[in-house]
Amino acid sequence: MRYIKNLSEELEVFKALGSDIRIAILNLLLENGKMSMNELADRLAITNGALTNHIRKLEATDLIRINSDSSVHGNQKLCEPHLDKILFVLNRGAKSNNEFSSYLRVGQYSSYEVYPTCGISTQEAVIGEVDDARYFSHQKHFEADILWFAKGYVEYLIPCIIPYRSKIDQISISAELSSEAPGSNDFWPSDIHFYLNNTFIGAWTSPGDFADTPGLFTPPWWFANWNQYGLLKTLVINGNGVFMDNVRISNVSINQLQLDYRDKLFFRMEVPDTAKHIGGLTVFGRGFGNYNQDIEFRVQYSPIRNDLEA
Repeated sequence: MRYIKNLSEELEVFKALGSDIRIAILNLLLENGKMSMNELADRLAITNGALTNHIRKLEATDLIRINSDSSVHGNQKLCEPHLDKILFVLNRGAKSNNEFSSYLRVGQYSSYEVYPTCGISTQEAVIGEVDDARYFSHQKHFEADILWFAKGYVEYLIPCIIPYRSKIDQISISAELSSEAPGSNDFWPSDIHFYLNNTFIGAWTSPGDFADTPGLFTPPWWFANWNQYGLLKTLVINGNGVFMDNVRISNVSINQLQLDYRDKLFFRMEVPDTAKHIGGLTVFGRGFGNYNQDIEFRVQYSPIRNDLEA
């Protein structure tokens, strides 16, 4: 799997795919698995010399790999597909000149209160024991790239270093989220509440805790019936209200909070006891789920105007 965010850095991949013959080679390998150079040349009706140049370009971009089969005379080279999926993100929004962008790993929360079922894990191993909330305070929690709990909250201190005498006009937060069911359940609604500096700014109902297919980036050692992937959600608060994926979920305005360069920004995700659907929360970070990203923040700002300038 290759995840492409920056198209200009992957020009060689596009060049490798920009050939009918190379596309035909990939289709044959995806259909048949391993094939020898002779088999590919015969199926494509081209010479081995002509095939070699195409194979080199596909191998250089990691689209295929070549192994030697020592079981046959002459140590024959076998080609096989290396990538079965390429994911492109084409619209991540243009960065404003007056914008501070940052990210936090899932485990870099500043405070928490969680209840089982719960757990926290790095890409290599679960931290401690599942369903023991004490491990959320383990010294390795900063390295975690996935966490889950049945109810409670995690809160993050948003990195925000903007120029002096600037006010905050908009905050965008992007994260891959799902519910948390015991094991998994594709139909497990959960009302996830969002807070900014202890002000409730809106809620979103996650439809389920998904494990119908493996997450594109979820490690192979991860249990098949555990949280595999979530939904990539973007929460925005600005002068017009609060929006989840461009749909208004609250009339709370950034102007009501009166935030500027002096303020710390605390962002909380919570499944409270009072929610209609208490279905938990899973937060996926880099190395898990379908999007291979941490929790991303974008703070847009502008100069504070004094009364004489107004």
